[in-house]
Amino acid sequence: MLDRLSKDLSLEFGKGFSRSNLVYIRKLYLAFPKSETLSHQLNWSHYFEILKAENNLERNFYFKECEKEKWSVRELKRQMKSMLFHRLALSKDKEGVLQLAEKGTEIINPADVVKDPYVFEFLGIPHQPPAESELEARLIENLEQFLLELGKGFAFIGRQYRITLGNRHFYVDLVFYHRILKCFVLIDLKKGEIEHNDIGQMNLYLNYFAKEENVEDDNPPIGIVLGAYKDQILVEYATENITNQLFVSKYELYLPNKKLLAHELEKLLN
Repeated sequence: MLDRLSKDLSLEFGKGFSRSNLVYIRKLYLAFPKSETLSHQLNWSHYFEILKAENNLERNFYFKECEKEKWSVRELKRQMKSMLFHRLALSKDKEGVLQLAEKGTEIINPADVVKDPYVFEFLGIPHQPPAESELEARLIENLEQFLLELGKGFAFIGRQYRITLGNRHFYVDLVFYHRILKCFVLIDLKKGEIEHNDIGQMNLYLNYFAKEENVEDDNPPIGIVLGAYKDQILVEYATENITNQLFVSKYELYLPNKKLLAHELEKLLN
């Protein structure tokens, strides 16, 4: 039927009615049967990409995020390839996943701005983790894509931000300000596995920013120690009783395994 429709419509109206286009036009109608639910902020290319998602939860999430964040088609394709929905969903319970699909990302608490893992495939680095200085430099060189991966609300403040205590100098790798949560976000990069002293060092940075850098309207700062590997048990013991908003996450230099993440999400929802 689609082959016949394609020929008939092409004869009457010209280009744009190939069989593959008709397949996606049909998908669009099945996904959005009420035309008033469609967003005029998105074009056909946006919907074409969104319709590639394999289930309604995923489709609804990318639809909401595109509308709220005004993603270009290129940005949408990157977020879908990096499995953003799955990465965010796996940090939530079943109810949280359903809410994520219905409303998109909502930033209320510090944990809402943290991912695990972060994906830096846009750096074009082989799987072997680079030196911390090289990783930092490449992230700054690709700041637009880095901000896209961090998520909404991040404003870049500086790199190698100096802290002076007595006669000693310390340097925070990357400092951002989050305009929604109204707080500094400090990121410390680690080449290999995250150690307990890395967590202690970030705690020192957070204490300093809370007392010396915050102004009256600022909320407590957020710290993210970001490494290629982490031992979950070590992290639990090292962060226990820390009252600061301190998070430990991994980064990956390649796009995640789609089948693996889809399987993990399916287990969570069942």
